[in-house]
Parts: sequence; structure tokens; C-alpha cells
Amino acid sequence: MAGEVSAEALAAGDPAVVIDLLRARGERVACAESLTGGGLCSALVSIAGASAVVLGGVVAYDSSVKAHLLAVSRDTLNTTGAVSEAVALEMARGVTRALGVDSGGDIGGNTGGNTGGNNGAAASGPAGVWGVSTTGVAGPDPDPVSGAPAGVVYIAVVAPDGTAWSERLDLVGSRELVRTETVSHALGLLQRAIESQAGNARE
Repeated sequence: MAGEVSAEALAAGDPAVVIDLLRARGERVACAESLTGGGLCSALVSIAGASAVVLGGVVAYDSSVKAHLLAVSRDTLNTTGAVSEAVALEMARGVTRALGVDSGGDIGGNTGGNTGGNNGAAASGPAGVWGVSTTGVAGPDPDPVSGAPAGVVYIAVVAPDGTAWSERLDLVGSRELVRTETVSHALGLLQRAIESQAGNARE
């Protein structure tokens, strides 16, 4: 289920730490991005050794791409617009299926099904693949469907076992600042989600 996130989880993450955590666990990550336009995946691949854990990313800027490549529900997009917790969660789940590798090493295809997006339990994705997503309003105009103003952003992380975390950000600043801060916060949420699962495994 989508987890409650403390204020600490909003702190900027360190892509090098994320890479090290995933390598130590033998797991990988896939990125689904809207307003950040590939910036999150770029931050991860800037670290040496990223090829061992980063599968890749999908830049789903238009809602039709979110639906077609990431299996985000068209009903959700039509009802809430692209800027919502539900869409962020569906993007994170969808990208693990679009880019995921199964336990035998074969590339997994997108099932095309509705991946959900509520706060309930979610089906797990491909073995060992984390999904992380960003969707929001960089500005200056508001979201045309929901009316969400510039700076409203949703980020989500889905673990290989289906556990999910999500967060709403209310950022203030220029379009570039909103995009940059979104990348930082998404890395922070991903880092702490991995650390929380590592801590649970030790208990």
C-alpha cells in the first residue's frame, strides 16, 4: 500500500547512494517521467556503475503516452488529469512492466492492463525491479484538467514486492527549479524506500 512518508523523506537523495543500495541488493530501477523529461534517469546514469542497476526510462510527457506505454488508466487521466497520486502510482507500476526483466533474464512486455493507482495492495512487478515516477505542473500554466497550479508535483516509488510510497510536493519557483527539485525529491523518496526495505529485511 502507499506508505506515509516522513518529512525526512522529502530531503534530496543521493544518486550514488541509490546506485550502491541497488547493487548491494542485486536489484534494478526503471524511471517513468513526465515533467522532469528524463532528468531523473539522467541523474542516476551520471554515476559510474549505473549500468548494473538502471534499466532505463520512459518519458511520458503526453497523457496518451502514459496510457499507451505505461498502462495508466484512461479513466484516471480523464477524471483527475495527469497530475495526481493515482497517476504517479500507475506510472511507477507500469514502467516496471514496460522495462522489467523477469527472473530468467527475458525482457518483459507491457501487459496493457490497468495497474491500479489507489492506496490498496498492488501486484508485484518483475523480480528485483523498482519503479519511480514523476508527474506534475512545471508551470507557468496550471494543469488543464485538474486545475492544479504550477509547482504541484506527485512522485511515487514501487518496490519489487508491490509496496508503494507516494508524495505530493508543493514547490515554489521557476519552471527549471520545479523540475530540478522534483528530481531531487524523487531520488530521496527512492533512496529511503530502498533503505526501509533493507531495514525490514534485517529485522
